[in-house]
Amino acid sequence: MTISKKVILLGHYGVGKSSLTRRFVYQKFSNQYNTTIGVNIEKKVVALPTCEISMIIWDIAGETSHQKVPQSYKLGAHGVIYVVDLTRPNTYQKLDTEILNLQKSLPDVPMLVIGNKKDLFTEKERTDIVKQLPLEPFALSSAKTGENVDAIFTELAKRMV
Repeated sequence: MTISKKVILLGHYGVGKSSLTRRFVYQKFSNQYNTTIGVNIEKKVVALPTCEISMIIWDIAGETSHQKVPQSYKLGAHGVIYVVDLTRPNTYQKLDTEILNLQKSLPDVPMLVIGNKKDLFTEKERTDIVKQLPLEPFALSSAKTGENVDAIFTELAKRMV
């Protein structure tokens, strides 16, 4: 049995939402930066032990606050991946407030916070950065290397069942 679920990716511009989506759906990465205008929608089926989840992934254009994202993009969301860029503190300085507001506007919707671009740091540097984050992320990822990308989407699929 296949269950269809809408997943939205949120976060500032340039944090790697499109790169994470491209890596997950197509197993590809590009160093070329292309700004998302509005929303890009992709689809991928994730096989779980009990069912298959058809993830309809809404890669939403980056904004400094989720409150600037049109409400219509969030309607019907079954899961959220909120992405921050570990190289840019301004993308996570208000993370706790953003997540709290998201939880209010999307109650009972599973959310994962992801620290992206981990490949740009040593282990010690990553540890120091994570200590600065107002919330501990579910995972640190690298769209470039693919590290943790499948695991992130699979975990969200499990939480949406």
